[in-house]
Amino acid sequence: MGNKRLAMLTGGGDCPGLNPVIRAIVRRGIQDGYDTIGIRNGWKGMIEKNFAPLDRGSVSGILHRGGTILGTSRTNPRAMDGAIDKIFQNFKELQLDALIAIGGDDTLGVACDLYQKGLSTIGVPKTIDNDLSGTDYTFGFDTAINIAMEAIDRLHSTAESHNRVLVVELMGRHAGWITIGAGLAGGADFVLIPEFPMSMDEVAETVKKRHATGRTFSIIAVAEGFKVDGIDVTQTQELDAFGNKRLGGVGEVIACEVEKRTRFETRSVVLGHVQRGGAPTAFDRILGTRFGLKAVELVRNGQFGKMVALRGTDIIAIELQAVTKSKLVPRELYEDAKVFFG
Repeated sequence: MGNKRLAMLTGGGDCPGLNPVIRAIVRRGIQDGYDTIGIRNGWKGMIEKNFAPLDRGSVSGILHRGGTILGTSRTNPRAMDGAIDKIFQNFKELQLDALIAIGGDDTLGVACDLYQKGLSTIGVPKTIDNDLSGTDYTFGFDTAINIAMEAIDRLHSTAESHNRVLVVELMGRHAGWITIGAGLAGGADFVLIPEFPMSMDEVAETVKKRHATGRTFSIIAVAEGFKVDGIDVTQTQELDAFGNKRLGGVGEVIACEVEKRTRFETRSVVLGHVQRGGAPTAFDRILGTRFGLKAVELVRNGQFGKMVALRGTDIIAIELQAVTKSKLVPRELYEDAKVFFG
């Protein structure tokens, strides 16, 4: 009788730390007697039975690489006729004993639904936004926040040289973890995040007060999900496969509004996908590795319907269905950041 078979997929946006997870799953899987396969392009690959065997050679040298060697997509099987049945059929045809889904709330939501329908699934949380409930941190966040911090560091010199207000748009659909962290670490003068609304009049008045004290420049860090006077700023009216708005452009809108109200020259900078690219930090490599090792342990112990999570310094298992709401920036942290506004 052959080895048991384990599959994994990566869904949603890519982020630094995915390849360390994949590597750890393969290496621990081999140690525990599993044949491991990678599903290409997220749930799309599971529907189309697009896969490749993974062994030590497949994952050699990927620890430091960003992105995911498996590819990813935002495919939503729940919105496609017959897709769930196709996943069950392919799971059986591939003779799988377990499927590990690595992704954010959308990807893990599908994994949870499949488990409740009888499929043996395990979840690994992934989002650079760090907004998944149930885990203290997700891999990718540390890399993203360091990239954003470095960008703010670099913008100080040009903002000061030109006596400008610079608005830096960062990732963060529902939560402002990257923005508040990078803003605090990089010395931004204002931080605008979805959790705590602020009107454009308030922003402009704060800029005016700062400049009235002799400061000649300001840096505003804003999360993409920040509402401008209560309204989302979007790239298009179309929604993605999971019904999410395609956010983007809030930095430019705020720059225009600030310049109009203050008469100070204002420019916007959008970091965009730069935040999720490149090599993961040591923290994200280690966290991704520990998540991958724990996921295989859960498979070995038959603890399906679980998600791995970081609590303090421990890697634990929680119920997949517990990941139902966004983890938001608490008021205490926002109040700490406000000390440095203006």
